[in-house]
Amino acid sequence: MTDGSKRLLLVAACALIDTDGRILLAQRPEGKTLAGLWEFPGGKVEQGETPEACLIREMEEELGITTKVACLAPLTFASHTYDDFHLLMPLFVCRRYQGIPEGQEGQAIKWVRAKDLRDYPMPPADEPLIPILQDLL
Repeated sequence: MTDGSKRLLLVAACALIDTDGRILLAQRPEGKTLAGLWEFPGGKVEQGETPEACLIREMEEELGITTKVACLAPLTFASHTYDDFHLLMPLFVCRRYQGIPEGQEGQAIKWVRAKDLRDYPMPPADEPLIPILQDLL
């Protein structure tokens, strides 16, 4: 199978940034692909859903917080070929949200300084996003 014939998976991710300039990472729970790795929260964009609507839904489901489209700023994207699909992942920055993030699905979460992001093992698609966030912060 060549790269061009793999299914395209659209996933939206969010660099949630607190007032101290730290970024929220979530650890993939046991039983999921790439379990134990740290990632930017987000999820699969459903049929008929925008990436922004996906993030608003996922932030509520995964972290118990609410935000609005106007609070999501597109920053960059990742394009990565895995064994059985190609991932396209827009990354948004969010600094304005309501509530205190807590892992709603049993996942560990951690606030991390941009300079320390490489200390956390991440999926291959997330790694190229690190220097862009480090430049931003």
